[in-house]
Amino acid sequence: MGAALAGVVLLAGCRDAPPPDGAGGTAAVASPVRPSGYGAVFLDVGECSSFGRTSFTEVSCAGERAAARVTARHDGTASDGPPCPPATDFVLHISEQRPAADEDGDGTVPRGYACMRNLQPPHPGDPGGGGGPRTVVGDCVYALDGGRVRETACDGSGPEEPEFEVTKAVVARSDCPASTALYVRLGGTAPVGCAVPV
Repeated sequence: MGAALAGVVLLAGCRDAPPPDGAGGTAAVASPVRPSGYGAVFLDVGECSSFGRTSFTEVSCAGERAAARVTARHDGTASDGPPCPPATDFVLHISEQRPAADEDGDGTVPRGYACMRNLQPPHPGDPGGGGGPRTVVGDCVYALDGGRVRETACDGSGPEEPEFEVTKAVVARSDCPASTALYVRLGGTAPVGCAVPV
């Protein structure tokens, strides 16, 4: 990497130099060098993003600007595609773009979404963490109007106090234990969450 960078600096420093004495023709001009990125796909699995949820860039996972790592990456929209892994802290929605230069040179960055895991705590996607795109066993919720619920931290550190904890995921409501006070939609192969008061 250091040798490649030195070569780029050398070319950039010499691009306006006149041709050597007695040489005919024009001087070679180096094309603008674009960072090569960290993979063939923008924010591919295992790559990292910078801080921020509305504005972000792909950065080296070893760099100080790295905030979160991609655990899964899918084209399309999150509502139509596969769900993110359970421990996902947040989802980055990637708009389709047609930049002058993109990650693989085909002229497009397709619409998609990246399932992200923070490199450092907190991890709101962990059971009881109070966030993440999915509700899982071990998460706590509080009731909203209209029979809806919203996730909150089980330890009470969130903006709302927990009222129920999801203790089991089952196929049908009839599979929940008798102590169940609330049914929570989870999705997946066991789409019903059995929740008890906390």
